[in-house]
Amino acid sequence: MVPREDGKAESLERSNIVLIGMPGAGKSTVGVVLAKRLGLAFVDVDLLLQSRHGRRLQDLIDGAGLAFFRTLEEETLTSLELAGTVIATGGSAIYSEAGMTSLAASGRIVFLDAPLAALLHRIQDMDQRGLVIDPGESFADLYARRRPLYQRWAELTIAVDSGGIEAIATRIVNTLKSAGPAQD
Repeated sequence: MVPREDGKAESLERSNIVLIGMPGAGKSTVGVVLAKRLGLAFVDVDLLLQSRHGRRLQDLIDGAGLAFFRTLEEETLTSLELAGTVIATGGSAIYSEAGMTSLAASGRIVFLDAPLAALLHRIQDMDQRGLVIDPGESFADLYARRRPLYQRWAELTIAVDSGGIEAIATRIVNTLKSAGPAQD
């Protein structure tokens, strides 16, 4: 339990932990481990989108276009009514002001910050991954465009350039505890 200024106690289990970051940063993988460690539920927004629409992300993007995909993603983000959940967002969630505002109201936003070289090494098949990337844009361009948006929305930033999944989950827990309760 973490004491709040108003004298009430807040535990990590009572608010959502929202993971944001580039594709390949480890949001889904770390999210599962983090949720198990804290006894929380886990939701992967990309998987939820695929389940709701019966198609892979890349098929949604290819078939309907980026603008429509972003609309679907925003609808999904703003419709989440979760508590006590680790939420792994899609990398493009930060483009939705309404979606991110909703997520910020429901919990702590944690940016998993990986260097570009590490991301390029982790992502093998970008064509099948469901990347929300403008035509002609490179992954490096995408990284440069998104990084300031992740930093804008993040309450906490966790470097994920070293250590395994368990170590990263431990870093998140320790950082959340030392940061104290979420600020309203």
